[in-house]
Amino acid sequence: MNISTKHKAYFALFITSTVWGTSWIASKIAVKYTPALEVSAIRQGIAGFSFVLFFLIKGEKLPTRKQFIWLAGMSVLLFVLANGFATIGLQYISSGLGALISALYPLSVVIIERIFYKNTRITTQTFVGIFLGLAGIGLVFFENAFHNNTEGYIIGIIFSVIAMLGWAIGTIYIARTKMQINPYYATGWEMICGSCILFVMSVANGKFIPINTIPYQTWLSIGYLVSMGSVITFVAFIYTMKHLQPSIAALYAYINPIVAILIGSVLVNDPLTINIILGSIITLIGVFIVNQSLKKQRDLASKITD
Repeated sequence: MNISTKHKAYFALFITSTVWGTSWIASKIAVKYTPALEVSAIRQGIAGFSFVLFFLIKGEKLPTRKQFIWLAGMSVLLFVLANGFATIGLQYISSGLGALISALYPLSVVIIERIFYKNTRITTQTFVGIFLGLAGIGLVFFENAFHNNTEGYIIGIIFSVIAMLGWAIGTIYIARTKMQINPYYATGWEMICGSCILFVMSVANGKFIPINTIPYQTWLSIGYLVSMGSVITFVAFIYTMKHLQPSIAALYAYINPIVAILIGSVLVNDPLTINIILGSIITLIGVFIVNQSLKKQRDLASKITD
């Protein structure tokens, strides 16, 4: 790899880490003025149609009936639960805490894989990582609780945890049920399906406002989420995966919660204390340790197979 390409790859990693971190703040701003499910529906709809249109122009065929059923199922996990519920959570909790809970999904993957598939060992290293991750999030949880209405705060935590679990289950399901379709094209269809479901949910629960009454602050936030959070960052992430080692490319997952916490404290007055910073660092160290233990298990399984 020449120096220019390496520099571009690290810049792409910087874009991925910072923009996905600030996406939590953009969502937080949007839900101050517009119902959360509606915000998520509009965001996923615009992004989904953009992806699908791009690939259709490139010559991709429409999904088969079997593929569409699979895509609709995945959209519930990845875009209705994971994105939609995470957006609801931001109405009640800080953007930094939302990002931090989302970062716990590798821990959930380990536990789910162990309970239901028996194919992941809980080693001492894995256990330490899970313990630190939960301890850190617990510290942030209690520290944030003093700055929030307790009832609403618990609701936000519940929706955020469900969102994180939806992403974890979706990740496992994708890995176990390979579908013969371009994954990026599939993402577009999943976004469209998720958007339709979210719109129906938004109208059904009565928390829906006419499109022409949505304030400009929401449209600016959605514009940022679609253009930067979904399109530009998506391209940057693919570039980092292509030109950097996976362990380095994956660093974005540890950086974006920190970005969300720090910038959120400035732009949307999210609470920021020593305990929140300390708890966040402990949580991310725990997630890192779990990921390292999984990597060791995969490497060992690969050597045995070879």
